[in-house]
Amino acid sequence: MGITLSAINVYPVKGLKGIALESAQCTDRGLRHDRRWMVVDPEGVFLSQRSHPLMATVWTDLTDSALALSAPDEEGVEVPLVPPPAPPMKVQVWNSICDAVPASREADWWLSQYLETPVRLVYMPDHSVRHSNNKYAGEGKRLGFADGYAYLVIGEASLADLNARLAAKNHPALPMNRFRPNLVLSGSEAYAEDRMGEVRIGEATLRGVKPCGRCQVTTTDQATGEVMGPEPLLTLASYRDSTEFGQMFGMNMVSVRPGTVRVGDAVVPS
Repeated sequence: MGITLSAINVYPVKGLKGIALESAQCTDRGLRHDRRWMVVDPEGVFLSQRSHPLMATVWTDLTDSALALSAPDEEGVEVPLVPPPAPPMKVQVWNSICDAVPASREADWWLSQYLETPVRLVYMPDHSVRHSNNKYAGEGKRLGFADGYAYLVIGEASLADLNARLAAKNHPALPMNRFRPNLVLSGSEAYAEDRMGEVRIGEATLRGVKPCGRCQVTTTDQATGEVMGPEPLLTLASYRDSTEFGQMFGMNMVSVRPGTVRVGDAVVPS
C-alpha cells in the first residue's frame, strides 16, 4: 500500500478548535475557510494559545451560511460567513500586517467574556493579501491568518515514533491534535513528510517548503486548555532540533494546484 490521506482538519479561527472533514477544497491560501477568522486585541494584534491557552476550548463549526462558536457550559454565537459591509482595519500576525474586516459585534462580546480580555473577531476578505516567506515558499504564495504557510502536513508514523520515545520516558501518548495539522498521512515512514517535494493528493498538488518549528502550543491540552509542558518539546529537542527551525515536527506546504481532497486519497509524488 502507498501513502494515503487519513485525516483533514480545518481551523476556521486561528487558535480555536479545528473541524475534522471527509473532504475539503484546497485553495491557493489553504483549505477553504482555514484561518480566515482571527481573534485580535483592541490594537489589532493577534491572540494565540501561547498567551491564551483557553482558546483551545472554543469549538468551531461551519454551516452553509455561518461560523458557529461555542464552549463548555456556554451558549454559543453564530457569525455570518460573509461579514456585513464595514471599513477595513489593519491587523498584525507576527511581523506581517494585512487588511481585515470586523466579523461580528456579538462574537466580539462573546469571546471577550469567555477569554476574560477585550478582543475582536476579524475576517480576511478576498481582497486582503498576505504572503509566505519567499525565502522558503517562493514568490507570491498566499495564506490566510496561519502562522506562516498555507498547509501543515504530518504523518501518522511520525507521531507514532514520537510517542514511542515519550513512552520510554513513562510519558503518556499525545494525540495528533496537539500539533494542529491540516492534512494527516498514513502509510509513510516516520518523518517522510520532511523529504516531500511536490505531491498530488486528489485533485490538488502541494509542495513542501519548510519544516515546522514547534512552539509551546504543543504543550497545551487541546481538550481542556491546560498547559501540560515541557513535553513534547523536551523530547523533540533531543532528536529533532535545528539551529534554523527549532524543534521540528511536520512539514509546511504551499499550493501548486488547487482542487478537492478526500480522506483516502493517494498521496503521489508529482
